[in-house]
Amino acid sequence: MILLTGATGYVGGRLLRTLEADGKRIRCLARRPEYLRARVGATTEVVQGDVLDPDSLRGALRDIHTAYYLVHSMAAGSSYADDDRRGATAFATAAREAGVQRIVYLGGLGDGDRLSPHLESRQEVGRILRDSGVPTVEFRASIVIGSGSLSFEVLRALVEKLPVMVTPRWVHTRTQPIGIEDLIAYLIDALNHPAGQSAIYEIGGPDQVSYGDLMREYARLRELRRVMIPVPVLTPRLSGLWLALVSPVYARVGRELIGGLRNETVVRNTRALEAFRVRPRGVKQALTRALANEDSAFAATRWSDALSAHRPAPTWGGLKFGSRLVDSRVAWVALTPEQTFRPIARIGGKAGWYYGNRLWRLRGALDRLAGGPGMRRGRRDPEALVPGDTLDFWRVEAVEPGRLLRLAAEMRLPGRAWLQFEVTGQSGGSQIRQTALFDPVGLAGLIYWYALWFIHQMVFAGMLRSLVREAEAGGPLEQ
Repeated sequence: MILLTGATGYVGGRLLRTLEADGKRIRCLARRPEYLRARVGATTEVVQGDVLDPDSLRGALRDIHTAYYLVHSMAAGSSYADDDRRGATAFATAAREAGVQRIVYLGGLGDGDRLSPHLESRQEVGRILRDSGVPTVEFRASIVIGSGSLSFEVLRALVEKLPVMVTPRWVHTRTQPIGIEDLIAYLIDALNHPAGQSAIYEIGGPDQVSYGDLMREYARLRELRRVMIPVPVLTPRLSGLWLALVSPVYARVGRELIGGLRNETVVRNTRALEAFRVRPRGVKQALTRALANEDSAFAATRWSDALSAHRPAPTWGGLKFGSRLVDSRVAWVALTPEQTFRPIARIGGKAGWYYGNRLWRLRGALDRLAGGPGMRRGRRDPEALVPGDTLDFWRVEAVEPGRLLRLAAEMRLPGRAWLQFEVTGQSGGSQIRQTALFDPVGLAGLIYWYALWFIHQMVFAGMLRSLVREAEAGGPLEQ
């Protein structure tokens, strides 16, 4: 059986899904099991425990062959190194006493005598685990590129929000990023590592680049023009505050991250390529996959589930979900999902958009002036839609009769936009969830979203009210 710690984290969550897909028997250790149980498969066991509570580890490690240690305490405050040390010591002791055959640990790349406190702590944890006597496979990685990873979100925030960047010296530090899929592949392949041997493996993609190179490649993929102005010095404290202003990290975490950027994090020993079958992809491919996977993951997410995981949306500006800006609203109808969905399936073309049709036509005219398709394309069939159909200046991305319609915008925009309708059956009726989603590109995209916020509120709210009336009336919209 496999024990997985850190299953609620970025790497651990993806590793959990891969292990489950492979049919492995898994036990997850979680401080708050109730947060995790709804996200695991039927055969995965979730137990309460904390690496800082040695008594809770004994039962969790019983009958475990391989334990993944994906825990770190950097967000806990200035004492995170002490917490990491205590947690690793307690876990290593309990693993040895329980007869665990292998520990797999993910640490950080970096060498030299002047490691940052963050990297020094990550490598100290590896030493503690190895010194326990339990064979330990330690992977050391640099930046992880993947949709939702902290490194990727910081990179995105800097490039998207800052047309002109004042770049300190750490922007020129070399790093060797690895894509999240390749990192997970290494962690999975560690299950086949020879028994009874401890080893350290430095892993990364084939490209050694600077942080500035990463920013420029991301900007190129997003078709953004960015200017970087180097400055001789910017302290970790100031850099951390700067990151906190424009990215999803706290200032304290930002300081620790920046502190680590003074060290080159590149692979010096390539024996991981000999010991494992993984052949990591390069920076361009990893960034491209991160953007593509983000789209597919968001498309596959039920908006109601995504929104319920966040605090209530603010009254102005909508909800931010990753880099996306989301405006979502619901209405209830005393009809079946099939009856409720009928007017949604007829939207656009001659039927119009159920509210503010003059505004829609004006938007179409402006789009044509800008070189876009405008509203002239209409729709192929007045009743039926299939994926790929054009619908005025939208394209049908997904449709499930009676349940779902998702449209991708093809009008000229400083970003990408989707409009989605979901119908779910409820006791005595159905719920319609209407969601507008915008992925802004640069400052122009943010300005566009907020400048038109009140107009979108009026149009989308009116559209939903009209859809409810049309569903209740049971007939097409009268023009």
